Amino acid sequence: MGRLDMEINNPRLFGINNSNRNFSDKDTWGKNIFNATLPISLSCYMYHNNMRAIYITADGDLNSNISYKGFDEILNIEPLDTNTFYAFETPYTPYQKYVVGPMPRNDITIINLSNDACVSTFEIKLTALPDSTTYELSEDQYGIELVVRPDTIIYLACSFIELFGGDTTTIGKIVGNGCDDIADWSEAREVLPYIHDINSSIRQIAHEKHEYQTPIILNPIWKTIGNSSQLSEYCLDVFIWSNIGILNLFLPEQNTHIKSITRHIRSCIWLYKMLLDYSKHGHFDGKSIYSELTYNTKNDKAFATAGNKTHKYMDCEELTKPRIRKEEIKDIILGGGQQLLSPERRFDAIIVNSPDLF
Repeated sequence: MGRLDMEINNPRLFGINNSNRNFSDKDTWGKNIFNATLPISLSCYMYHNNMRAIYITADGDLNSNISYKGFDEILNIEPLDTNTFYAFETPYTPYQKYVVGPMPRNDITIINLSNDACVSTFEIKLTALPDSTTYELSEDQYGIELVVRPDTIIYLACSFIELFGGDTTTIGKIVGNGCDDIADWSEAREVLPYIHDINSSIRQIAHEKHEYQTPIILNPIWKTIGNSSQLSEYCLDVFIWSNIGILNLFLPEQNTHIKSITRHIRSCIWLYKMLLDYSKHGHFDGKSIYSELTYNTKNDKAFATAGNKTHKYMDCEELTKPRIRKEEIKDIILGGGQQLLSPERRFDAIIVNSPDLF
């Protein structure tokens, strides 16, 4: 069926009945907006079909674990309830008290209309499976690349502060005062000798609070046949990373000798500095921290972890064979909404999809 074979009639996405998106507006179906909106609809659809999210957590020693958790538990509200409001690109105001300046917007903040309370918030990462590091491997070794943005480190710091009930004294005991000798945090040579202490402090948080970890990243996957543009028969599923589980993607191994500040190490420093400042002042300036502590690396993203590393934390039956079939996409994108999509017009994609040229 071609794009023009179906009438556009009330375009919408399954389950998103209350939101700050206007699905009759073509701009709502643009690449960046659609890629953050579809995952919420997919979550609603899976909840409607009695499926649970795949929840990636870690224990007190940061041993990774996979479990299954209801989307109502993940979102802290029943996804299809008439009081559930999906506020896209909206800050999570309960964290405002921890930060200097405005709280950055998150991909989704979910509000209970019955009392106007913010109940949960997530960065959304819709990721392709396999990625460039795993597509030549067997299907059971496929992995996704996860790219995390700097503002998510702010949200991560706030989520840890929340786990301690905002107690500056207790957080101060964990982060310690061993880094007080650092005169200039923007100088790599001054910070490098303290990476072990920074790593140990963050691990201590995991050790003390792993039983209370909370979801932070909503990470749906879409699977293709190898690195082609063809969807697999079973192609969609939803993974959730907790605030403890995500630490495995950027914390260095213990007792590793760190010679330089990579994006991953820099993210550790950012997180630690945010918690340190909060313990001293009762708030922290997250944007200033990630804007000033760059260590000669662009801060357009916090870090990226490739599929050959994310695989071991996500490894489960659903990673090899996602639960949602491609024929079900028509039950998620409704009212001819697919005709409003505007994918990137890339020359390499056009060549691949024009075999008649050769």
